[in-house]
Amino acid sequence: MSRAVSLSAALFASVLSACATGPEPGPEPRITAPDLPPAYAQAPGAGPAANQGVSPGDVWWTGFDDPALATLIETGLAQNRDIAAALARLDAASAQITAARAGLFPRLDGEASIDARTEPGGGGLDTSAAAAGLFSFTPDLFGRQRRAIEAARADAASQEALAADVRRLTAASIASQYLALARAQARFALLETSLDLQRQTLDIVRQRFEAGLSAGLDVQRAEADLARTQAQRGTLIIARAEALNALAVLSGRTLSGWDVPEPDAIPSFTRDIAPGVPAALLRGRPDIRAAEADLAAALARVGVARAALYPQLSLPGSITADLGAADFADTITAQIAAVLDIPLFDAGARRAGLTASQALAAAALADYEQAVLVAVADVETALARIDAIEARRQELARAVTASERAFDQLNALYREGLATFIDILDAQRTLIDSREAAVNADAELAQAVIDLYAALGADDAEAS
Repeated sequence: MSRAVSLSAALFASVLSACATGPEPGPEPRITAPDLPPAYAQAPGAGPAANQGVSPGDVWWTGFDDPALATLIETGLAQNRDIAAALARLDAASAQITAARAGLFPRLDGEASIDARTEPGGGGLDTSAAAAGLFSFTPDLFGRQRRAIEAARADAASQEALAADVRRLTAASIASQYLALARAQARFALLETSLDLQRQTLDIVRQRFEAGLSAGLDVQRAEADLARTQAQRGTLIIARAEALNALAVLSGRTLSGWDVPEPDAIPSFTRDIAPGVPAALLRGRPDIRAAEADLAAALARVGVARAALYPQLSLPGSITADLGAADFADTITAQIAAVLDIPLFDAGARRAGLTASQALAAAALADYEQAVLVAVADVETALARIDAIEARRQELARAVTASERAFDQLNALYREGLATFIDILDAQRTLIDSREAAVNADAELAQAVIDLYAALGADDAEAS
């Protein structure tokens, strides 16, 4: 067996010595937790109900005690196409970790060849076979590959957090569309009540007109009010169709042939509101975790760019043999070389790459800090809305009661001719508006609760 080695021990030692003269890159900046207040500025009140909070391990939507809503959200989380796409991107990012880790190990490729040729005079076919193994290895002297692995792992962590964030937003979107459907149906029921009330008023006005006690103008006004109320039916039909189709898309299906679980009433949150502390958002909000992972990846890529400033050693080699030779062992030839890539002049390309990676890391840091600020603001806004809407609901409940009493009294007076039709019409409109405002307030309160738990990042079992 003959071996040809192109790299002597002395040369190898000098190469390693030359590589060792470059300074090891310093540690990259560490990701530190942002400075957050100890509590939210908007302290939560008793909540819609002075009851227990959502139990640990439960999902936040169980606080509505609505089986149809729970079924829709569970179906959506299992079949939503955006979630499926996010999980596929996570699989791709996870595969990139393996690809990056492969750079730490030698690479060996093999090839085989067969040469066939005819001998002069048709004496037969002469064949020969050869095999070769190609070897290459790039030692990670300055941490370039290790930083690339760190970046790949951070990218995978970011995709995992983004997949969780899609789940968070999907659950909140399904709850919101279910609420829109419940609001439309509640307003349908209110519309029928209002139409019955206006028809009764119209009948009274017609009777008084036929008896010569009212003017024809009063009949026309009552008919106009009835027609305006009937015209709202089209708007509610559209709202219901939009909510149903949105629920179908969020659940990964079409509306045709799907028996949608529909609400019996506007869902009401029956547990205490427990937002926790702002610091909990750092782990609770998946978008913050994704921004943090993006920052870690950007910092790792700064290390990759810095390592590119230093020499890179590669060790290519090969092993060849003639498979058809009688003495196979004597045909084996091994060769190894060392190639040292020393940056001498590149017109500033590597330095520019390092500067660019540092700028991207600074941008990732700003994105991370912005994500934290937005999350805190989302929670604060939701808490403020819950308290304000709850107070508004109480006032509207009193308004509805007062409007009903006023209408009943004016209706009786009008029958006796002691009140004008304008009075009864105004009282009727006020009652209808008050009832509609109360229904809307119920829906707005439920939406504010949904927004709060979405802001807290409680997408699965994290609810309080």
